[in-house]
Amino acid sequence: MTTIYDVLRRPLVTEKTNYQVSKLHQYVFEVSDDATKTMVKDAVELLFKVKVQRVNIMNTAAKRTRRARSRRMVVRNPSYKKAIVTLSPEDRIPFFEGVE
Repeated sequence: MTTIYDVLRRPLVTEKTNYQVSKLHQYVFEVSDDATKTMVKDAVELLFKVKVQRVNIMNTAAKRTRRARSRRMVVRNPSYKKAIVTLSPEDRIPFFEGVE
């Protein structure tokens, strides 16, 4: 059984997520593999003291590549689960603010 603190693993910060933070009020996190939408919502509301409107969860596939000599498939980046959390417009998560 995972606790509320084990649900969120790390924030994902890219150019696309910076746009989502500034324009759409959406924050992206890598979450544990057994996390559900309600677990993610409860974790974000408890840890950051904000009001969550919506949570979308998706599984991202592993990035694979072939070796030239042996033609074997090798996994470069493992797969993970990510959550896109939409907040109400007046709420902000402070550690994303320095990245905008």
